Amino acid sequence: MRLRHRPREMSDPHIPKVPSSSQLVLPLNDALSQRSAGLVRIPRHTRVFCNRNLKMASLAWVGFDMDYTLAIYDQPAMDALSIRATVSKLLRRGYPEIIARVEPPTDFPVRGLLIDKKYGHILKMDRYKFVNRGYHGLRELSVDEVKELYHQKKIRPATPRYHWIDTLYALSEVACYASIVHAMETEGYAVDYAQTFTDIRECIDEAHRDGTILDEVSNNLGVYIRRDPLLAPTLHKLRSSGKKLFLLTNSRAAYTDRMMTYLLGGQMGEYPSWRHFFDIVVVAATKPAFFQERWPLLERDGQVVRPATFPLERGKIYEGGNLVDFERALGAAGDDVLYVGDHIYGDILRSKKDSAWRTALVIQELEHEIVAYESCRADFARREALEHAREDLEDELRFYQGRIKELTRVLESKTDRPANAEDLEAERLRIKRAVERIRGRLKDEAAELQGITRRVDARFHPFWGALLKEGKEQSSFGKQVDDYACVYTSRVSNFLEYSPQQYFRSPRDVMPHELG
Repeated sequence: MRLRHRPREMSDPHIPKVPSSSQLVLPLNDALSQRSAGLVRIPRHTRVFCNRNLKMASLAWVGFDMDYTLAIYDQPAMDALSIRATVSKLLRRGYPEIIARVEPPTDFPVRGLLIDKKYGHILKMDRYKFVNRGYHGLRELSVDEVKELYHQKKIRPATPRYHWIDTLYALSEVACYASIVHAMETEGYAVDYAQTFTDIRECIDEAHRDGTILDEVSNNLGVYIRRDPLLAPTLHKLRSSGKKLFLLTNSRAAYTDRMMTYLLGGQMGEYPSWRHFFDIVVVAATKPAFFQERWPLLERDGQVVRPATFPLERGKIYEGGNLVDFERALGAAGDDVLYVGDHIYGDILRSKKDSAWRTALVIQELEHEIVAYESCRADFARREALEHAREDLEDELRFYQGRIKELTRVLESKTDRPANAEDLEAERLRIKRAVERIRGRLKDEAAELQGITRRVDARFHPFWGALLKEGKEQSSFGKQVDDYACVYTSRVSNFLEYSPQQYFRSPRDVMPHELG
């Protein structure tokens, strides 16, 4: 970057000149060189991305979910634990021993999948609910199978036939379902697809309720939790800017206390305990019902629970509650509040539909998505070039086909055969050969584009491709991120790189007619 013009006032003869020895020398050359090298930019994988403009300076409160938001779980370890607990409970329900010998692939599922309980299929849709790919068990569905079952009628995911997978917590359900359907059918068992999925869901929920999963995690936090050393400084930076913080989680008090002590206890001398990071702590919130129902807000003191009294106090633990009473306790509502969570339905969608809170979505997979995206830049450039070339070839093809029709009408006229018919016939033959060459090039480019698509998808995920995209469109999951998250990022501590007064600006939305 070059500074091409001096400011006008610097050359004004009526302004006394300052001796050069007293001028402040700014390290502009160094700063500019760092900027050109990209050193002042926040790395893409730790950025906060903006869908709708968000002025951090206007926020009075910032709230956080706990699980998969402040607490980042080791996903493969959690999936393996959930699968072990689920299979054990399925065996007690009479499932064949074969399911104990299968090893469900924890790398198979991603968020944003749809379970079709009628056929035992697992599907991925784009933002228009168009199914592009799917699996039956661990077998990929053919193009014809997908077309026959899902392209004739519009899919209605809200009906009982389907189940939407939108949390990391639910990935183990998909891995279990796919592997059990595959194993049982391979061994010749008849499978009731809907009942099998219902049993898996019930067993996982039971394993959480009876402590099979939570007790194991609570007793081995170092195995299942990735502690972020930047979390405490991030919360401290927000507090230091004058913002108030709250914790709003569905987890119970004892589990919350153990988890938050592990994450924040003793991290900073200014905070005697993890509770002092927050002005209000609410556990067992039963989201999304919290945003819709009118459950009472309670105060928990050990094993004693009593109705909460207002104003709420810092350092105490509250339980349950509802949006109306909670906003009264905050003394703020609407866009004075930013809520940070990981669950589109429980944390983000309901808070957007039933309140005017601003929303930040934590997408733990985003770091991997960005690394994959960066590795595909050459393929993306080549794909774009091929798509532009295809448009040009198709324009040529339309022109030449029109010219062939025109020449054919003239040459085959029964009333007025032209004198230069032989020249026109030669032109028609030349154009036909040109059309064949264009069709050949289009076929070659289509094959190359297909190869690029497969290669790009494999870099993101071996089964499902990019999390937030499906083909050229947003995936169904990506559409929900776009619709309901004001901003999104891979972890809470990414906010540390930004000023608490940051103005996050969304990119300009471009329609097709505005493109070159």
